[in-house]
This record gives sequence, structure tokens and C-alpha cells, in this order.
Amino acid sequence: MPGARESEEKLFDDERNDVNAGRLEAIWLKRAHRVVMDPVGSARLIAGRGMEGSVDRSRRRQVTLIERETWDRFMTALHANIDPSARRANLMVTGISLPHTRKRILRIGDGRLEIGGELTPCERMDEALPGLRAAMVPNWGGGVFAQVVTDGVIHVGDAVVWES
Repeated sequence: MPGARESEEKLFDDERNDVNAGRLEAIWLKRAHRVVMDPVGSARLIAGRGMEGSVDRSRRRQVTLIERETWDRFMTALHANIDPSARRANLMVTGISLPHTRKRILRIGDGRLEIGGELTPCERMDEALPGLRAAMVPNWGGGVFAQVVTDGVIHVGDAVVWES
């Protein structure tokens, strides 16, 4: 039977793992500029390129990510309930914190992404919901952009984990 100290260490490890692990909640492809984002159940990440079938990717900004919890906070603050695809990000994660993670590696399913930096919200956010752009500015609220480091197929429901 484990002692009190071993139980405390196990609890600490479980809490630490919960902080570092999340879930992929949604995937959207941008098939053309200024059109509605298409929700998909899975997508292929291509190293050095981005998500297969998604336009508007560059060498630096191959994939974009937002947090479910942050989006929900914006909707509560603005007394709204618009679809998170209005953010025009490729991936929505839950249970994992994205702010201030530049250069960290995020594993989603079989793929790996290196966070490049903060996404700056554009005027399209106020077209979707007045006041949304300003709400997104503090603390990386607009999400992050990343480069694909390792090819892989990702699926809604996949674990999302920071690598050490």
C-alpha cells in the first residue's frame, strides 16, 4: 500500500499531466479567401507546408490555433454566441494553454507543431462580432500560429500534448 508521500507525488504528477494535456476539439479548412471555414473531422499536416487543402498559409504561418476556453470567455463578455469558426483559425483546442508558448512543440495525434507566435486579430473579427477584435488583443487571445514539424493525420478528439 503506498505511503502518504507516494500518494501526494502521484496526485502532483496527475495534476501536472492535466495541465500539459488537452484535446483537439475542432478542425477547419480555409478553402478560399473570405469564405466560410469548412469543419472537417480529420486533416493531414504536411511538414514545412501546413494543412492539406487549406489556403492562406505561409512559411511562418502554416497552421493557426485557438483555445475553446478563451473563445467561450469572449462570448460571455460580449453577450454573444457565434460559431468559433468565425475566428478563422484551423484548430480549436481545449484543456491546454497557448499564450506565451513561442518555440514550444505541440503534439496533436501523429503530427507535431512548433508554435511561432501570437496571432494578431484583424478587422474581420469586428465584422463577425463588434468588439471581438479588441477583446482578443490581450494575452494572446487571438490564438497562435505554428509551423508543421512532423507530418501526420489529425482527428477531432485527438490528444494535444506539449513536448518537454
